[in-house]
Amino acid sequence: MLDRAARLRQLSEVDQDLIRLVQDPRFSRWVEQITATGGCAHPIHLTGSTTTRDAETGEIFHHYDTRDEPGERLLIRCRNRRETVCAPCSRLHAGDTFHLVRAGLVGGKTVPPDVRERPRLFLTLTAPSFGPVHHVTGDGQRCRPRRDAGRCDHGRPLACPTVHDSGDRLVGQPLCPDCYDYPAHVLWHAHAGRLWKAFTDNLYNHLAARVGRTRTGLRRSLRISYAKVAEYQKRAAVHVHAVVRLDGTRGPDDPPPAWATADVLTAVVRTAAAAVRLRTPYSAALREHELCWGTELDARPLRAFGGGEGLADDAVAAYVAKYVTKGATDTGVGLDHQITSPDDIAAAPVSAHVRALMHACWRLGGLAELEPLRLRAWAHTLGYRGHILTKSRVYSTTYTALRAERADHQSGGTQLADTNLITDAHWRYVGSGHTPGAALLAAGIAEDHARNREIAREECRSEVGR
Repeated sequence: MLDRAARLRQLSEVDQDLIRLVQDPRFSRWVEQITATGGCAHPIHLTGSTTTRDAETGEIFHHYDTRDEPGERLLIRCRNRRETVCAPCSRLHAGDTFHLVRAGLVGGKTVPPDVRERPRLFLTLTAPSFGPVHHVTGDGQRCRPRRDAGRCDHGRPLACPTVHDSGDRLVGQPLCPDCYDYPAHVLWHAHAGRLWKAFTDNLYNHLAARVGRTRTGLRRSLRISYAKVAEYQKRAAVHVHAVVRLDGTRGPDDPPPAWATADVLTAVVRTAAAAVRLRTPYSAALREHELCWGTELDARPLRAFGGGEGLADDAVAAYVAKYVTKGATDTGVGLDHQITSPDDIAAAPVSAHVRALMHACWRLGGLAELEPLRLRAWAHTLGYRGHILTKSRVYSTTYTALRAERADHQSGGTQLADTNLITDAHWRYVGSGHTPGAALLAAGIAEDHARNREIAREECRSEVGR
């Protein structure tokens, strides 16, 4: 007969760790911590204390110390937006994003409800062509049905008679990788933030020209507010979806001038995007590249709730929230972690096209004149170094405000608001993640939360349908 220690050694690492956790006298408190994080897959471990006291008398109103916690540490959410990294935190981030974008469309969260009456558009700005690629056709249409297209200088055909569906691995891949302008693609990504800034500056300039005002005079009566999200296309080029709204100078609390209509805004966004021209830093190896937006631009008016022409506000907010949780690994156009050497690129589970873009980032990142672009640091995102979601300052609320509101709600509104109170906090990072057994339990808690949300959603639908 094997003794207890020997039998335990025969178990898997996960089972051994589960037994260790369950036998811990503080197991129930540990489960409470994991539940409070929503089953976060990679929680942050902190140690320390916080004390709230009266500034004048020194009376202590609240004290918390992790010495009383399991392992003398407190677990908090990782708050990673990527679903592949942490599904529970990504769902929370998606919900915050929905409310952030929606508040700027229909009001709420300190934004007045009359913003829904403002001129608003949902824009899609794309990257220019860096070379012909295979694309989804549908309806039996062929990809590039050119009878006399011939061949490129590298001997590859410039036509493609194939009908591609969305699952075809050829979609987005160049017809000739040797003809494709990989340096221009990477440099365009590196300057995407500046291209957007140039576009919004042009909006002010073109609006002023259209209504016969000076740029200074226009800025004194009108403000352009926006929220935008970046999305990778099949060809691994970023395009931008943006909600653009016209306000008065004070933002959402101030209506725009009467002449500022959705039709005026629609006409101006096209000319403003077409006029954007940026030049990259001169390089002896690359010369100089002129960067611009692509010719494909979509501008649609937005409508609040139901009826009328245009896209529904809630649908746009839901679309942005859904995409913002996707990482580079989800879309197959990059990695969710930084690349430290060319060997990482060779081992990356990506297409040959994406691997070539990563190599281009690494190669160009070694040029002294392009060092400020930090292309090697952003090779995992193909040179794109902006946030997935950005907004203008007064578009709507912020992630910080939404998290603070949620924390206050979870505490039952018991947070102390006395101005004479001060808080002394001393915290230190001591680790992250789960042990194997803890990871299994956290996954179960996260699954329970997801199931409860789905049940609540179904009940809400049933109530609406009655």
